Amino acid sequence: MTGWEKLQYYFEFSFVRYAVIVGVLIALCSSLLGVTLVLKRYSFIGDGLSHVAFGAMAVASVMKLSNVNYLTLPVTVVSAILLLRMGQNTKIKGDAAIAMLSVASLAIGYMLMNVFATSANVSGDVCSTLFGSTSIITLQKQDVNLCIYLSTAVILVFILFYNRIFAVTFDENFAKATGSKANMYNLLIAIITAVIIVLGMNLVGSLLISALIIFPALSAMRLIRNFKGVVICSMIISVICAFVGIVVSILYSTPVGSTIVTTDMVVFLICFSIGKIAKID
Repeated sequence: MTGWEKLQYYFEFSFVRYAVIVGVLIALCSSLLGVTLVLKRYSFIGDGLSHVAFGAMAVASVMKLSNVNYLTLPVTVVSAILLLRMGQNTKIKGDAAIAMLSVASLAIGYMLMNVFATSANVSGDVCSTLFGSTSIITLQKQDVNLCIYLSTAVILVFILFYNRIFAVTFDENFAKATGSKANMYNLLIAIITAVIIVLGMNLVGSLLISALIIFPALSAMRLIRNFKGVVICSMIISVICAFVGIVVSILYSTPVGSTIVTTDMVVFLICFSIGKIAKID
């Protein structure tokens, strides 16, 4: 059986189509916010929130909730708001607040999963949560539906508030001076980031989701120098990498999340090289 025939065979199964839909939507949403987060030097907020989401997911698993997202999503959103508020506190700097919250959440989550083990393979459960499902068959239809609804909301919010997001990204002080509610839009960015983190955990894991936010944005910045162009290029790169990563994982039975992130990394190196050769400053 050739690679193409193997791919056609696998795409007859609904769980493979689910993985592609979820992967593309997550990649699309991640790329929209990635450029803003990188330019505002908020890149680490994604990493911090992913650890918080891991802790919340561990609590939800111990509580045996029918859908862990019912707890993980609101907890991660609240944490995003807290991180933003703590980052504005002169006594606790933003990077320190992220480090405190992320490390504490990771430690508590791992401890709970061990003390209140819900399965015989605790190490496997932890590894799956941190690095994504080793198999795409774990995605259910309810996961796909939730991803579609939330992704649509994220895309609509970004389009509706594009001008405001652009303003607070490049000159927050000027935005405030012109009467724009910069703090509110910063809060909106943090909340959307939290939603994206939770969406991506099932596919790529809590430790790898931040890579989907950062790599496409950095790749696009090596090729293009205007904000709208970078956002569009980042979207294209992110979606292509997600699709290629999923296809490669199907053909060669590699972990989905790691394969997608590796694809993003390879594309970044290519874009970095092109930028160096073309001398794009």
